Amino acid sequence: MAFLDCNLSDSELLRHSAVSDDALELLISRYARLVRACARPFFLVGGDHEDLLQEGMIGLLTAIRQYDPDSETPFSSFAAVCIRNRLISVVRMAAAQKHTPLNDSVSLYACSFEWMTNDAPEADPEAFCIGKESFAEFQNALENLLSPFEKQVLGLYLKGYSYQEIADSFHKSAKSADNAVQRIRKKAEQLLSRR
Repeated sequence: MAFLDCNLSDSELLRHSAVSDDALELLISRYARLVRACARPFFLVGGDHEDLLQEGMIGLLTAIRQYDPDSETPFSSFAAVCIRNRLISVVRMAAAQKHTPLNDSVSLYACSFEWMTNDAPEADPEAFCIGKESFAEFQNALENLLSPFEKQVLGLYLKGYSYQEIADSFHKSAKSADNAVQRIRKKAEQLLSRR
């Protein structure tokens, strides 16, 4: 179907949208104003209005894919509910900061383990030695920042122990092991930012 009549009803466009990108685009353009209206009253922590509009469009696409054309509910009502539900869900997740540990995490391996690559010694022995010295300096500086408990946790963490295994070895909760690892990451990040 190369060209669609703009006067087609929503239900006709919905039937065509499964096989026609033109029908899908027409539906999206027809309901873009509804997405903007639904997104207007919301605020997204750490995001902007464009992010909300994108999430609203995802809600609209969900409505297009899940709507039953034989339903008695008008598509516009169904779409509004799907869009609002998507926006509410995204705003709640942002407010709960559910993904903050993932977004703010710093790899303990990020900076100074590059000297350990297989080709480093053969390629440039001087760079290998400098990297080794740099790593030793980083390690010493980090150890000076860590509490005795954090040092022990770091040792077990780098050996591949899980939070629960680390916690069990200290007779503490997994949450305390996780908190210790997060503190270590923050301290490592601060140390790296000074270099």
